[in-house]
Amino acid sequence: MSFRGSRHKWLAALAAAAAFIFPLSSFLQASPKKEEKLTKQEKRRRKAARQEMESAYKHWMDEEVPYIITPEERAAWKKLTTDDEREQFIEAFWERRNPNPGSGENEFKEEYYRRIAYANEHYSSGIPGWRTDRGRIYIMYGPPDEIDSHPSGGSYIRPSSEGGGETSTFPFEDWRYRYIDGIGNNVELEFVDPSMSGEYHLTMDPGEKDALLHVPGAGLTEMEAMGMASKTDRFTRTDGMTIGQPMGGLPESMEEFTRLDLYAKIFKPPAVKFKDLQAVVTSKLSANLLPFDVHTDFVRITDETILTPITVQVMNRDLQFQNKDGVMHAVLDIYGELSTISGRVAQRFEDSVVMDIPQDQFAHYQNRKAVYQKALPLAPGRYKLSVVVKDDGSGHMGSLDLGIIVPKYNDGQLSHSSLILADLIQPIPTNQVGTGPFVIGSTKVRPSVDQTFTRDQTLGIYMQVYNLGMDPKTHRPSMNVEYEISKDGKPILNQPEDASKWAQPVTQVTLEKQMPLKSLPPGKYSVQIKVTDNVRKQTVSPTATFELK
Repeated sequence: MSFRGSRHKWLAALAAAAAFIFPLSSFLQASPKKEEKLTKQEKRRRKAARQEMESAYKHWMDEEVPYIITPEERAAWKKLTTDDEREQFIEAFWERRNPNPGSGENEFKEEYYRRIAYANEHYSSGIPGWRTDRGRIYIMYGPPDEIDSHPSGGSYIRPSSEGGGETSTFPFEDWRYRYIDGIGNNVELEFVDPSMSGEYHLTMDPGEKDALLHVPGAGLTEMEAMGMASKTDRFTRTDGMTIGQPMGGLPESMEEFTRLDLYAKIFKPPAVKFKDLQAVVTSKLSANLLPFDVHTDFVRITDETILTPITVQVMNRDLQFQNKDGVMHAVLDIYGELSTISGRVAQRFEDSVVMDIPQDQFAHYQNRKAVYQKALPLAPGRYKLSVVVKDDGSGHMGSLDLGIIVPKYNDGQLSHSSLILADLIQPIPTNQVGTGPFVIGSTKVRPSVDQTFTRDQTLGIYMQVYNLGMDPKTHRPSMNVEYEISKDGKPILNQPEDASKWAQPVTQVTLEKQMPLKSLPPGKYSVQIKVTDNVRKQTVSPTATFELK
């Protein structure tokens, strides 16, 4: 199984500058006589920093991504009110286009900014290259597969589709793309510089490059030269073009509606992946042709940022696998949205889970689960989580909406993360700490989404404890931890934890335990962890349930 799918330095620099301004107040207030004057100065500096930050975001929207941002994204951007929201939006914007979601590198983003730099270097003409038509097309679709360039214009023999014959032209370029997603094959675009200023613009009319267009008797087409047509006929066409009538009629690519359709599509923002899944969320499709389960957990990062792993599980037997050279292949597309109670989209995620199973092992894997996880940083509060999954093989989709409450962890109060029951807990290499699916810090924790285990499995228990009190004498926490497993309300296992594990002077600890299930009979169980802080005299005792089959 495999998974497929930075903030700007100048933004960070501005933020750092703004942060530097604020601490100056404590130094400047050292002189009581200048307190009022310096306070006003501080306000002016803060206002200037804030305006500079606002202009940085405006620059991002108006000058960096105007060609690829969708109307829906632009409308969502206008509703944002804080810089944190704008930062989250920018991160989600690039992640939606990341060919390898979740990775530290985003090839799409890097290539996009490379194209802007190239456009500015090669297509500037009194205005920045990114503002020109050639720059815009290059930025949106990359370099063309073929370029026919006539930088000085001059003598030109027309193709038969433009009427044939010889004329003289202004500078022009013909670009050809073999394929553009959403537009089609053999896309041909023409840029003309009729002002001879170096500023080429995209034209619908191939006759616009004809420098002899308005010179009577000059630059005639084949039919005009033979007396079978008049040059004045070029100015009476209803399709807006000024080319001569070609012998044999117009090819389909030159038909009026074909060209109108091309020019209507070419400037639209390129489609974002998983658009069909996003449409399902938007339309609130309730059909659940593809069953799946979703599970959320919460782990504190800071007081205002809570890591929220969202885990999606689908049974392999519900997917359609295809045999490709002895390998059973399936792809599961996943799209999700988190929105606030006001309806504002706070986060989006999308990815594909690819499964390749050797044919001779397929029967064994059919009853296993495909599990995907996306961990998102969220502010405390209420959200609606909408998830849509699609089996590429069968086209079957499933959708699910659920409400989640991201907890607020208050200082001075003993608290804990979600109590996670996992089918896998294991340490990870140092170079993987904090990255990838199922990773919390230095541990890989894969939750059991449906909380169901078999007797040949090991029950993994994971939880973090926050805000432990420090003993004023030992400068260490003092706590008791007990694990209790119950069946039908009756305790069957009670196991205390060795307190010597927490000899370090820390206010946060991680509890990890693995219990073999072979000795337990099938049935429904509950797990409770009782944590007592002996310094602050506070206790927490979260509970989770699971079923053993």
